[in-house]
Amino acid sequence: MEIVDLDNTHWSPAVGEAYARRARTTVLVGVSSQALPPESAHVLSALTLTLAPDGPGRFWVAPEPDDLDLIRETVTRAPGASRALASLLPLTAQLDVADALVAESLAYSMLLAGPDFRSWRAATPRREVPTGDDPVLFSREGDVLTLALNRPGRHNAFGRAVRDRLIEGLQVALLDESITQVELRGIGPSFCSGGDLDEFGTAPDVVAAHQVRLEQSAGLHVHRIRERVVARVHGACIGAGLEFSAFAARVEAREGAWFMLPELSLGLVPGAGGTVSVTRRIGRYRTAYMALTGRRIDLDTALAWGLVDAGV
Repeated sequence: MEIVDLDNTHWSPAVGEAYARRARTTVLVGVSSQALPPESAHVLSALTLTLAPDGPGRFWVAPEPDDLDLIRETVTRAPGASRALASLLPLTAQLDVADALVAESLAYSMLLAGPDFRSWRAATPRREVPTGDDPVLFSREGDVLTLALNRPGRHNAFGRAVRDRLIEGLQVALLDESITQVELRGIGPSFCSGGDLDEFGTAPDVVAAHQVRLEQSAGLHVHRIRERVVARVHGACIGAGLEFSAFAARVEAREGAWFMLPELSLGLVPGAGGTVSVTRRIGRYRTAYMALTGRRIDLDTALAWGLVDAGV
């Protein structure tokens, strides 16, 4: 990780080019105590993220007092995953959705075999994943199909059964053009608490994990019919729950909803499409901020950034 003092930086093209070369192999965090001028944009665009009170475009985030400490802790705990994220986000921001999901999956699958994830998995015992009621409930009223995640006791953790059943519902909508709207909801206190941690790392090998991720991408299925999809979220909207729902054309959130990308704490990058969907909503720099700090983003901030389209 490298801290870039933007209070003492020249905005020449050569400076931006030098940072762009370094950003391929390290996390570059710009820090400024003052608002940044428009001419700083080409330098800021080369960094992983920038902490500043104001600036051009979406290159910057107004920091909390301990943001740098949180970022340092993340990079120290998961250096490989942090560097992978820093090099991945510029790619997924430029590629089309399908290709960007391939790039994300390749990075995620590589990290499954890496020391950052192995360290987390060794320190996090698995529990049995319960089975039970239908993991996603389908209901149709007129031309509206509602898909409701139905694992309330696990805060709708996005395990394989939930993912596969959700994809079934999305495929119904893809094939039935009489369905003019698809509503995504969650039953219980949370919309979705992210991937089911007890299933992480259970694929027989990372090549198989990559293949499954491409073939069973809920985010890609949402994207294919995105103009017909409304995600109505509440409570915790974490990791995969945020990532697949952010592909919807419209995301509405109830009061008290909050958002988080915690994957780096597991030694991974977002793997359910977050480097693609979230980046397209809030830009890659604020996506990097969410991932590297692990902060909860409240509804007001989500609305201001465009992560959410409306509060309800």
